[in-house]
Amino acid sequence: MKIPELKYDEQGLVPAIIQDVTDNEVLMMAYMNRPSLQKTIETGYTHFWSRSRQKYWKKGESSGHLQEVRQVLYDCDRDTLLIKVSQKGPGACHTGHRSCFHTDISGREISGKTFSEKDVYGKK
Repeated sequence: MKIPELKYDEQGLVPAIIQDVTDNEVLMMAYMNRPSLQKTIETGYTHFWSRSRQKYWKKGESSGHLQEVRQVLYDCDRDTLLIKVSQKGPGACHTGHRSCFHTDISGREISGKTFSEKDVYGKK
């Protein structure tokens, strides 16, 4: 599959919003570059570029909470991806929540944890 011409930023990255295909919940946002997008398309599982670690990572590689890709869309400006996934396991967030978007603007947690990040990642 040929990847369309997207507008990557100065670091060669494009934001990717990850959404549950079943209930449309936004699970997370991460960055992709062309190779990670290609790997995502080829394998059927999400792969990202870590800006902090400066390396590629497959979502769920250490937790087992994989994201099976169902659809990849891009916006009208071609500068943001929307990836609809079937989320495997109890959550997408490394903090133990289903979604990374679990805190409202006042700082109140609006949804509880769905797994223990200490048990899954052995830290925190």
